[in-house]
Amino acid sequence: MAELKVTLCGIELDNPIIPASGTFGYGYEFADYYDINMLGTFSFKGTTRDPRFGNPTPRIAECYAGMINAVGLQNPGVEKVIAEELPKMKEVFRKKVMANVSGFSVEDYAYTCERLNDCDEIGWFEVNVSCPNVHGGGMSFGTSPEAAAEVTRAVKKVTTKPVFVKLSPNVTDIVAIAKACEEAGADGISLINTMLGMRINLKTKKPVIANKMGGFSGPAIFPVAVRMVYQVSSAVKIPVIGMGGVSSAEDVIEMMLAGATAVEVGAANLIDPFACKKIIEDLPEVMEQYRINSLSEIIGGAH
Repeated sequence: MAELKVTLCGIELDNPIIPASGTFGYGYEFADYYDINMLGTFSFKGTTRDPRFGNPTPRIAECYAGMINAVGLQNPGVEKVIAEELPKMKEVFRKKVMANVSGFSVEDYAYTCERLNDCDEIGWFEVNVSCPNVHGGGMSFGTSPEAAAEVTRAVKKVTTKPVFVKLSPNVTDIVAIAKACEEAGADGISLINTMLGMRINLKTKKPVIANKMGGFSGPAIFPVAVRMVYQVSSAVKIPVIGMGGVSSAEDVIEMMLAGATAVEVGAANLIDPFACKKIIEDLPEVMEQYRINSLSEIIGGAH
């Protein structure tokens, strides 16, 4: 019988499938479609210290084998997430959840993580230093080893739960940034966030997105994600969560062979709300096809 369980920083997951932040809301939006407790866990919508309306519209552009988004971290702010969103989430999801946190200063990250740290529902933090859709924060912290390390240290001082740092692919040396986070105390690395993309409307001759550029995601970026997961998992001793264009059980196995302990599914959820459910259901058959008995045994198998 296929064994799908993996362990992520001491917490056992029934399977490695994690809907990615920003593509799964707070979970209860998807609970009307299927029992989301079949998931390993999920990373809830990116949370900031203060409420954010997000970027001006239009925010979405279609493209070959993917999409571009510039939502801009729209969220109700950490206080409302604690007071309103987490209680609703707890009604439909009984497992530990991953809290995705963004900020515009080191103090922002630390404040938001400290406020969320006492929430029993949260098992891990995913600190997003890699959002390409906001000005004055996000990716600016993720493009420098020193800045990423500074955020990591600040968050680790105020939290008691495992901290994964979510990194940007829009850099020259992803390994240097991952190692800096590890040295600063990170418990794991999440990668990759979206790449930076753009579309131009031929009729108006203007950028499609009001923000001009946005995060490019979907199957087209999968080979880049596999390469970076392979590189980073070779260089650090902490677990890696792999993501970027994952849309099938085969993609999950490939990502785990590259070195991922768990795998996030992002844009696929926006195309098909049942994407993660189908991947979990397909995994045993695909594992049998490739003579894999246990997913935890194949982590980093391609090295």
